[in-house]
Amino acid sequence: MFVYPEIDPIAVELGPLAVRWYGLMYVIGILGGWWLGRVQARRPWSPLTPVQVDDMVTWIALGVILGGRVGSILFYNFGDFIADPLMILRIWQGGMSFHGGFLGVLLAMWLFGRRTGVGFWQLTDFIAPVVTIGLGAGRIGNFINGELWGKVTDVPWAVVVNGVPRHASQLYEALLEGLLLFVVLWTFASRQPPRMAVSGLFLVGYGVSRFAVEFVRLPDAHIGYMAWGWLTRGQLLTAPMIIWGLVLLVLAYRRQTATAS
Repeated sequence: MFVYPEIDPIAVELGPLAVRWYGLMYVIGILGGWWLGRVQARRPWSPLTPVQVDDMVTWIALGVILGGRVGSILFYNFGDFIADPLMILRIWQGGMSFHGGFLGVLLAMWLFGRRTGVGFWQLTDFIAPVVTIGLGAGRIGNFINGELWGKVTDVPWAVVVNGVPRHASQLYEALLEGLLLFVVLWTFASRQPPRMAVSGLFLVGYGVSRFAVEFVRLPDAHIGYMAWGWLTRGQLLTAPMIIWGLVLLVLAYRRQTATAS
């Protein structure tokens, strides 16, 4: 077992300026996704040029940050927000919702597509592999912040937190939603699957990973378990993603078959 060290949430202090690890993980995710986006843009079949990727990154960053924060408030902390509206500005304290960020990025891609004339599904297929970098980095940020721990366990790889061995659910998600999903989507996208297929596989891959990890992750204390006493809010929000992802995959390959015939 590994004893969790008390990590200072501040990575660097420059006078009055404090750079926090949590925020730094978002910067790493955005810069990493930017770099990979430019790599993808050099492929002959890319719908975007490297210069367009530079522009798109700003839209994605706004979608992630604004959507993630608003989603966290609406889905998980609305009562606290009513009591303290300024909490929405304290991003450095944590509290970002994937599902809110996901919706924010979809809206950003719809707006960016209208501006550039690139199709919505072309954009979502393009960004699906690269956003996994941000997902993995964000979960590492959760680990550094010492939040979103898993249930008590006696597995050999448990992390001891305040004397109690727990599942490091943040690191599980970093590996599944970050590293593994990136490898799968990057490889899949390089084979030029039909339009919507990469987006569909992202939804299924993320959805299954998140749904599975939620079984060993503690639910938010102020929410607890919901449906049937064992499903979490994260699972209820994620289940439609899996279904929609399967629908997109079926539609993508049916369209390919119809076009070929």
